[in-house]
Amino acid sequence: MTTVTKAKPAPAPTQAFESAAIQAAAAQAKEQVEGFVKAGQEQAAKTFEQTASATKEQVEKLSAQLLKISAELQALNKANVEALIQSGSIATQGAEELTREVTAYAQSSFDKSVTTGKALLTAKSLKEVVDLQSEYVKASFDAFVAESTRLQGIGTRVATAALTPLKDRVSVTVSTLSKPIAA
Repeated sequence: MTTVTKAKPAPAPTQAFESAAIQAAAAQAKEQVEGFVKAGQEQAAKTFEQTASATKEQVEKLSAQLLKISAELQALNKANVEALIQSGSIATQGAEELTREVTAYAQSSFDKSVTTGKALLTAKSLKEVVDLQSEYVKASFDAFVAESTRLQGIGTRVATAALTPLKDRVSVTVSTLSKPIAA
């Protein structure tokens, strides 16, 4: 016996056409999707590069501003320290002047008291002792008032001179720190 094999029927022409059309459409869809993906990747890369470039520019600008501000603050602080040193120097010189004046006044007072003491020892009457003592007290009080007024004037002058550099620096510092940061 012979076996007969049945041949498979050939696909209908419409089925083959439909299958080819589906494959072509799938290929075209795949190509479009790949094109969209590629375009999206390119756009994302371009956007990233633009953003990175803009960020880099902003960071460089900000860094330059910070360096400028830092330099300005260093100069400001240096000038403030110099003003403080100048003020301290003026105050020291003033204290030395006041010390010399007080020492001179004390020496003068001591000399007058020694002179008055000698005169009291050589006084011939009680009236002369009272007169000498009264003159000494009056002269001492007048000298004390005059010297106090003079020392107060020196103190005021020295304090004003010593505070002037500091006052000037405070004005400059406030003015500098109140300015807006340049863009």
